[in-house]
This record gives sequence, C-alpha cells and structure tokens, in this order.
Amino acid sequence: QVQLVESGGGLVQPGGSLRLSCVASGSTSSIRIMGWYRLAPGKQRELIALINNSDGTNYADSVRGRFTVSRDTAKNTMYLQMNSLKPEDTAVYSCAAGHNVMDYWGKGTQVTVSL
Repeated sequence: QVQLVESGGGLVQPGGSLRLSCVASGSTSSIRIMGWYRLAPGKQRELIALINNSDGTNYADSVRGRFTVSRDTAKNTMYLQMNSLKPEDTAVYSCAAGHNVMDYWGKGTQVTVSL
C-alpha cells in the first residue's frame, strides 16, 4: 500500500504562483508513474501532469508551459510548480501514483485563483 498526502494549496491572485507537494509513504518502490489531477466544480476530473521513473513528463494542453511537474526520489515527493495562474485553474488538486495505472490517490488540496 502507498499513502499520498498533498500540501501547498491556497488562495492566489491571477498571475501568481504556487507549488504543490505530494509526499508518498509505504511501499513506494512499486511506483512507476505519478500524476496530478484536478477537479473543478461542474467539470470532469482532468489529468494535468504525469511523471515516470525516467523523469519523463507529459502535460495537458491547458497547463503546458505554465505548470512543471518534478520529483525528489530521496524525499519520496512529487511537486507541481504552477505559474501564471488563471481563475480557471481553481480546483481541488490531487496526486496519484501506481505501477501501470493509478492505484493510489491523495485526498487533494484546494487551489483558488481569485482577486
């Protein structure tokens, strides 16, 4: 089993930045892929960033060029650096991890982009 805990959400003005963290614990050696998802009111859950064990990354078009996913294997932590935030980025952001599919999920952290 793997436990995931997100942190770093909050209220930020448009154009601002936030960095989210996702700390993994438990059987972390089984993890091959990790990702960030978000869920906004009235919308479907969106996969926004992926990172694999080779540090290969992939992004949704909605965040490419503004968000950066990275990881620190020594700390079992994945990050999401979010720049140039827009009101439409407001959502609950969750991290997920797994071997071939996302088997484990965090509870999420709220990000609100507003004046």
